[in-house]
Order: sequence, then structure tokens, then C-alpha cells
Amino acid sequence: MFKLTFSLQAALGTVALATLGAGSVAQAAMVDIKVSVQNLAPVNSVSFAPLHVGFHNGSFDAFNLGQVSTAAIQSIAEGGSGTAWQAAFAAADPMATRGTVGGLLQPGETRSLSFSVDTALNPFFSFGAMVVPSNDFFIGNDSPTEYRLFNVLGQLQVGAITIKAREVWDGGSEVFDPAAAAFVGNNGLRTDQGGVVNFNFAELAGFNGLTTGAGYVFNSQLGFDSEVYRISFENISAVPEPQSYALMAAGLLALGGLVRRRGAARG
Repeated sequence: MFKLTFSLQAALGTVALATLGAGSVAQAAMVDIKVSVQNLAPVNSVSFAPLHVGFHNGSFDAFNLGQVSTAAIQSIAEGGSGTAWQAAFAAADPMATRGTVGGLLQPGETRSLSFSVDTALNPFFSFGAMVVPSNDFFIGNDSPTEYRLFNVLGQLQVGAITIKAREVWDGGSEVFDPAAAAFVGNNGLRTDQGGVVNFNFAELAGFNGLTTGAGYVFNSQLGFDSEVYRISFENISAVPEPQSYALMAAGLLALGGLVRRRGAARG
């Protein structure tokens, strides 16, 4: 009797561990993530073009501090379209999940969009959006592995990314000129600068007093530590993945068969 009980306990432990382990792997698969963006800048301050996002394997590097801006990041910084950014992302990481959140985001506004993400393949998150008004200012992550959203179990480990004014980038590709700046001028009149990517938010005050495309008179009001943008993440997956239930059922069936065989052998 002791041997039978001990064997059953061992079997129970083995099946439980196997099911738990397999369930953990299952969790590190598809999840539904709601991405919300919010403009935190003061009223009448900066707005943002649509946010381009990608969940990926860590291989796509759109730009680097102190280097000439790539065509990919220029497509975000100089007009907000992000066409080249999306194409370069797809080429670098074909299995990435990419998209665009919202339209023009004025101070105080929010937008959201949901994505189905394979957390095992795409644990990292990258983003980029033009800051307006500007000639070539943007927000984005320099290092492709700066934001790892999911751990090895597929659990969301970053709730939000908050960006401050000091983290606004200057693409260095277009000369500062209010008459040629997006949102307050004619962006088609751009002049090449030939500079490098750097931090720069102070220059935004140069647009103070100009009427924006949205009809408000621009007033930067930004200081070094002013919060300007927030990206929030929420796991909205409703129920555990079906394979988790299948694994549990298989484990219980295996245990039942083992108990019957052991009982018959000792009967």
C-alpha cells in the first residue's frame, strides 16, 4: 500500500510539473495587447503624428544617437508618414507585428489600438512618431532592445512608457525653418541640413505664436522634465489559450490510466 501511494504521489507530481511546464510555454505565445497613447503636453503645446509601432525580435534598429538619420526615421521625422520605417521594419524582421496607432494627437487626447502578439517571437517593442510643429523632430527608441515588454513566460512586464521633453529627438536632416515646418508652414519647402540625430526640445519654442494646422496658437511651455507622451500596455486576452486546457485534460487522462494500470497489477 505504501509503495502504491508513493508511486501515485510521484506520478501526480510528474504530471503536474509536465502540465505546468507545458502551460508556461503555451502562455509564451499569442496574447492580445491594447496599446494606448496619450498626449501629456500642456494645452496649445506640441501635437504628435500617428504613432508607428512594432513588436519584434530585437533586430530592427531605426536610428542611432550621433549618426546621420536613416531613410526609415526620416520618413517619420519629416512628415510623419512612416512609410519607409514600416518597410524597413518588415524587411529586417518579417515576423514582427506592426501597426499605426491613431491620427493627429493633440494635447490631452488619447488613442488606442489592439494587437495580437506572439510573445515568444516578438518580446521587444519599438515606436516612432513625429512631433509637430517641427521640421524633423520625433519621439522613438534608439536601442531596439530598450523595451522588452514580455518575459520568458509571455507575461507583460512593462505597463507604460512615459516620454519627457528632454527625450525629443532632432533628426538633423532638415534645417529649422518655421515657414517650412509641418503643422505651421509648408513642409514641402524643406532644406537639407546634413546633421546627425540628437536630443533637442528647446528649439520648439521657436514656433511660439504661430497658428497650427489644428487652429490653435502654439505655445511650447516645455521644460527639461516635462512629460509629453505616454504609451500604455494592457493584456486584454479574455481567457487562457485553448492549448492550456488540452494539456490539462491530457495530463488528467494520463494520470487516470496510470492509476488503473497500477491497481490492476496489484489486484
